[in-house]
Amino acid sequence: MYDNSMKIEFVSKSQNESFARVAVAAFVSQLDPTIDELTDVKTAVSEAVTNSIIHGYENGKGIVKIEAYIKERELTLIIEDEGAGIEDVNLAMQPLYTSRPDLERSGMGFTVMDTFMDSLEIQSEKNKGTRVLMKKVFKSLS
Repeated sequence: MYDNSMKIEFVSKSQNESFARVAVAAFVSQLDPTIDELTDVKTAVSEAVTNSIIHGYENGKGIVKIEAYIKERELTLIIEDEGAGIEDVNLAMQPLYTSRPDLERSGMGFTVMDTFMDSLEIQSEKNKGTRVLMKKVFKSLS
């Protein structure tokens, strides 16, 4: 069982990316994270939500869902959409790969998530959406 949890969902508008980042940061604050830990989580959330909006829903209308769970000092984050999905997850996870070069995207979203979190798992099915599961363990209070 988890010590605490939260779920939010919002319309896939780029304006809501900052809302998602702040909401998760507020939830994580109970762990008394360092500035670096908080920045890592906020950045990973931004990347995942932006991917859902730009790639999942292709800037169209849809719902992005975030679930966050805390157990002891570990945060589990799930960011999910029911958008276009990813045809080849392994290819999409390669640094600098982007399916939307027309938008001048850097292709570093998954690389950033993987770097800032302790674990990253992507589940996706074409035309059914994408689920990003990330975990981070926070240093103990001392």
